[in-house]
Amino acid sequence: MSCTRGRTWATALAGLLVVAGPLAGQSLADYDYQNLSFQGIGVDWGYLFPSRVDRTQSIGIRMDLGYLGPGLRILPGITYWSSDFKHSEVADLENRVASLVQNQTGGPPPTVDLGNIRWTDVALSLDAQVVWRVPYNILTFAGVGASAHILNGSGEAINGTFVEDLLDSVAAGFDLSAGLEYPLNDRLHVYGSSRYEIMGDLQYFQIRLGTQVMVGSGGASGGAGSR
Repeated sequence: MSCTRGRTWATALAGLLVVAGPLAGQSLADYDYQNLSFQGIGVDWGYLFPSRVDRTQSIGIRMDLGYLGPGLRILPGITYWSSDFKHSEVADLENRVASLVQNQTGGPPPTVDLGNIRWTDVALSLDAQVVWRVPYNILTFAGVGASAHILNGSGEAINGTFVEDLLDSVAAGFDLSAGLEYPLNDRLHVYGSSRYEIMGDLQYFQIRLGTQVMVGSGGASGGAGSR
């Protein structure tokens, strides 16, 4: 387990260095929150490959706040997904509950059947993306972000029990992302991205496809340099 976490954090650190590289030539004076203004709103569909629950779809909304400084875009967003726990995870939870009952009663371990358990997540995120232009008017981006995940567990056998209380929580998350964005015209952009999210004992890889409507004067390419 420690080796796996070590590799995960090494990957995260490498991602931070990659993202920070293009900004190294800028000074702090180039970045000011007063540069931010609402530029557009996007809606996306995603697909998750999680560690503890079954693969599932997601829907999300992102707001484009423009550029904090040269090439550094700020994007708050909200994402929703819901999925069933993997059978192995449910079995492990059943064994823990049976062991707890046995320790409390001193008798033989009971048979515990928790049935189907579902986990729902509403995530509030804030991403910072380094954006730059490549040929054919395509924008590429890579970023890091932080998020708050509001998790809700449910299931016929656990509703109203301490098991549901254990699964209902608010967890902090950290993510790395990268993708491509293409302006179809001045007001409509399409984008695709990949994302790796780390939050407590749940991690997942996600792909997203979306469309963004631009409403600001700067546009999503306003701060992107060419390379």
